[in-house]
Amino acid sequence: MTDPFRQALIDAYIDAYNRFDIEGMLAVLSDDVRFEHHAGGDMSVATDGKDEFGKLARVGAALFASRRQEVTAVRDEGDTVVVDIAFHGEIAEDIPDGPGAGTVIEMVGTSEFAFDGGKISRVIDRA
Repeated sequence: MTDPFRQALIDAYIDAYNRFDIEGMLAVLSDDVRFEHHAGGDMSVATDGKDEFGKLARVGAALFASRRQEVTAVRDEGDTVVVDIAFHGEIAEDIPDGPGAGTVIEMVGTSEFAFDGGKISRVIDRA
């Protein structure tokens, strides 16, 4: 069973993500947070530190008219908590050489969370 404090941090992070609340996401992250996004087995983006994460999160939020992460399972794996995620989002504007406005994206993946000092210190998303 996941530690209730860690679960509350994860819940707050995902809730803030779903509400496009970047400041709420940042509030539960450590100053030196490491973020990675892996797509198809390859790392597509990584940031170090809360400032870099905030910049990336703002860019990412602007891409979507709506988005939602739904937790489908949670499991402890040593010092980390792995959350299975179902994602649903709608693209806000046409993306050059990418999907057009209104395109719906649905995918499943995982988010791995590590903790330090009462905050989330690492988020690794895999889709």
